[in-house]
Amino acid sequence: MNEDNHNWLPNAGLFAKMKILAIDDEPANVALLEAMLLEGGYTRVKTITDSRLAVDACLSFEPDLVLLDLMMPHVDGFAILESIRAAAPEAFLPVIVLTADANEATKIRALRAGATDFLLKPFDQLEVLLRMNNLLETRRLHLQLDMQVAAYADAVRERTSELREAQTLLGNL
Repeated sequence: MNEDNHNWLPNAGLFAKMKILAIDDEPANVALLEAMLLEGGYTRVKTITDSRLAVDACLSFEPDLVLLDLMMPHVDGFAILESIRAAAPEAFLPVIVLTADANEATKIRALRAGATDFLLKPFDQLEVLLRMNNLLETRRLHLQLDMQVAAYADAVRERTSELREAQTLLGNL
């Protein structure tokens, strides 16, 4: 991949400020992911190599997308994925599993546990960036919809309060 590839990624500039969390126990893989993300224009990246810290890091960093290895010592990616999903079951947080395990049962297990996408190592960097782009667009739309729903709920509460006040005034006449 060359340095110009991210220039034609759809919406690359729009997603540059979104937060990416990469979890992999292999420092070489983390370095590769960091370089790929930087080349893709992502500037808010956090990496974790100790799987025991992954869930807390996810909760405190509040990423917009997670890149997750499955096979790690201490806590495997399946347990991390399940913990992330249990912490915020209503939220749309894309999780792309990056693993060398080509076993079909592993893929099915990861997807059932809540993985949004599944890619095999060694992966094609451009494919990862394009899939990330697609999922970040979906994440952005979910966040936008959540904000609109919250604004409508506030407006309904305010209007309901006004109507109750008017009913009280009318009842006092």
